[in-house]
Amino acid sequence: MTRTRIKCCGMTRVEDALLAARLGADAIGVVFTGNSKRRVTITQAQTIRRTLPPFVACVALFMDDEAAFVEEVIAAVQPDLLQFHGDERDDWCAQFRRPWLKAIAMGEGTAALPQLRAHPGAVGLLLDGHGLGEAGGSGKAFDWSLLPHDLAQPLILAGGLHAGNVGAAIRMARPWAVDVASGVESAPGIKDASRLMGFMAAVRAADRTEEQS
Repeated sequence: MTRTRIKCCGMTRVEDALLAARLGADAIGVVFTGNSKRRVTITQAQTIRRTLPPFVACVALFMDDEAAFVEEVIAAVQPDLLQFHGDERDDWCAQFRRPWLKAIAMGEGTAALPQLRAHPGAVGLLLDGHGLGEAGGSGKAFDWSLLPHDLAQPLILAGGLHAGNVGAAIRMARPWAVDVASGVESAPGIKDASRLMGFMAAVRAADRTEEQS
């Protein structure tokens, strides 16, 4: 069966990360950039990282942070992937010698499309619904029909996803993965178990529909 990968982002609590893992999440995201409502300390992230079961990746998120701080987080937390949400250039992201994702602010619409080819070193591109210069996790969706299907890199769909619309998003965009934060929360950084379960179930239902079509 075709399987859409799932990343649950903006984790601040161990119990939420463990629930996401038990429900089948492939990755969890921890946010370090200062302007995020879901920011965690290095100590918090270390605790979450240590409790993750095997084969669930830890992704560390940054946005125009100093290279020294990124290095500090890498040394302390040992994330599997880095994710950059700001104006970071391809060569800057590559300096950390760790696989990385580049977030593209699709809130700009067609004006954002050239950015999809500006980061050849990224292992994947995360297409989020926020505007240029804004932080992710805004809960804003974008026009999923804009997603190209001729890129070599896997596409991760984010921005305003929840149980009620993720199935339609998968059917239209057919991304490698989906990324959810605000759509499964009761408050910023606090995940709601029923919303998280509903989101996971909706993704799997969409996968089954795609397999049968």
